[in-house]
Amino acid sequence: MTILHHLDHTTLLRHASGDLDEPFAAIVAAHLAMCEDCRRGLRIAEDLGGSLLEDGETVSLADDALARIMRCIDEGDGAGEPIRAEQSAAPEGRARDVPVPLRRYIGPSLADIPWKTVAPGVRRHKIALTTPTRSAFYMLKIEPGKAVPEHGHGGAEITLILSGAYRDELGRFGPGDVADLDEHVEHQPKVDPGEPCICIVATEAPTRFKGLFSRLLQPLVGI
Repeated sequence: MTILHHLDHTTLLRHASGDLDEPFAAIVAAHLAMCEDCRRGLRIAEDLGGSLLEDGETVSLADDALARIMRCIDEGDGAGEPIRAEQSAAPEGRARDVPVPLRRYIGPSLADIPWKTVAPGVRRHKIALTTPTRSAFYMLKIEPGKAVPEHGHGGAEITLILSGAYRDELGRFGPGDVADLDEHVEHQPKVDPGEPCICIVATEAPTRFKGLFSRLLQPLVGI
């Protein structure tokens, strides 16, 4: 698996400090389980935080510290240690193709997700959470060749690709890639031919569709 799109350095710092709510923390943990480069960046962020606590002083984070984290991601040498978590068994005959940190939410196999059709070529699965939060947490399964209407975001959003791939203005996103976006990004993802794209999404606010028809349908689609 070749991962081309990584977590933003701010997301890594927030994860290291325990500042992410449950949906975002779950997706970040899942990506970290798949991405050695981001694990290395997380260790740097944790080391920086530990050093600041030991100093016992109020210290501003130097620009060089963030640069070090990003350099670790860009120059990843495969030295990361895998994240270990409790394994869960898939039903007999089913592949365990879900990252371990997500199995408590959706089980071990993508084949067993109870999808609900919300639009032609688009299915969704809402994920139950264990803690109250305003963020939404759901999965999407979008058929090959299907384009999502052009849209922006009302706040932070992280999407992790689990199967298949899509392309947009930011590039191609395949298994293990994350789209770590904010309210400044507008895009129109289109799924590659051949197989559906299955992804898991954490978002602070509903998607902002640009077209009138898409905005009218949004309450029914629920994303």
